[in-house]
Amino acid sequence: MLFSELGLSEAVLKSVEECGYETPTPIQEQAIPKILEGADLIGASQTGTGKTAAFALPLLSKLIPEGKPQILVLEPTRELADQVAESFRTYGGHINCQVALLYGGVGYGAQMESLKRGADIVVATPGRLIDHFYRATMRFGSVKSLVLDEVDRMLDMGFLPIVRKVVNLCPWEGRQTLFFSATMPEMLSHFARWCLHDPVEVTIARQCVASTIQHAFYPVAMDQRDELLLALLEKTQFHSLMLFTRTRREADDVACLLKTSGYADQVALMHSDISQKDRMKALKGFKDGSFKILVATDVAARGIDVNGVTHVINYRVPENPEDYVHRIGRTGRAEATGEAFTILTADELDFAKAVENFINQKIERKKLEGFSYTYSAILEDAPVRHVLKPRLTTGLMGHRNGRRR
Repeated sequence: MLFSELGLSEAVLKSVEECGYETPTPIQEQAIPKILEGADLIGASQTGTGKTAAFALPLLSKLIPEGKPQILVLEPTRELADQVAESFRTYGGHINCQVALLYGGVGYGAQMESLKRGADIVVATPGRLIDHFYRATMRFGSVKSLVLDEVDRMLDMGFLPIVRKVVNLCPWEGRQTLFFSATMPEMLSHFARWCLHDPVEVTIARQCVASTIQHAFYPVAMDQRDELLLALLEKTQFHSLMLFTRTRREADDVACLLKTSGYADQVALMHSDISQKDRMKALKGFKDGSFKILVATDVAARGIDVNGVTHVINYRVPENPEDYVHRIGRTGRAEATGEAFTILTADELDFAKAVENFINQKIERKKLEGFSYTYSAILEDAPVRHVLKPRLTTGLMGHRNGRRR
């Protein structure tokens, strides 16, 4: 099926053509006609499957600009909100519509001006949206379409009470509500039944790890984690690499380690303690290739659309097995191949087992050729498999001495 067969407006189809899109993804093919019909919808599809276009294209096709918020999209993070707002601007390039972007961490002035000028589409994070409601700068009376995107992530972040308030503020009569989530825990099922009316369900078969991704655990003694990280970087021909940590403090430390180990001009840092301006600068620089390595917490794991990521490294095994899938899913996108390495130490074996149970797959343990391992019992279960060809080293190991733990 082609996009031209889905019933989209000519103006939107023109933007689709300019974007180079030809055939819709499964979630787009199934969701777009139902949204055009006006049905409430629950879309369950893993990240990276084209969910934004699945709701943005049909909503824009039905939009008649009035200078009042008619489409309201809620996103869990600032980065996702920014990304989705940009998608609406791109897909709506041939429609005379205005998009307002509302998120925290920045001032209110520009956001208030965008609402005052007359925004037809509002993309927002929950907290800042409610702030604008209390400031009387955002009103919900004209909202015809409400999109709750990445709802499982909003649940994880504790936003559900605020989201429930937003739903109540929007008109109930005549409102179309779209509910998108990669996973559907029981609490979300109850919430969906409350806020949607007779919804159509579109579920795309979930493939936990794309077949285009080669991924493995790299066991190592606990006090050699940094050395192995640097050795992996030294022996990997990466073009664009995302390196995930569990905490903001750990992200700061790892970024510092890399910058003092020969990667100073290649590293960008992204977590919630960094100002929004610097976060957007880091993401933009990583997207355009100014930075080859993005060190990040899970703020960057969900939904961020970065093309061409060749490698992912988990500095530690994620505590939540779903995070493993989302993290390594940043590579191997759009049929491209990618590699994902996860450093594994003895204290993380339970987390590793949880990941394997979640994806119903045994993850191969590998050793890095040429690396001087100190003994750890965890290595006895790790068969030697030489997979990386060594290049000339630059003596990066010496830089870990004195690093604050």
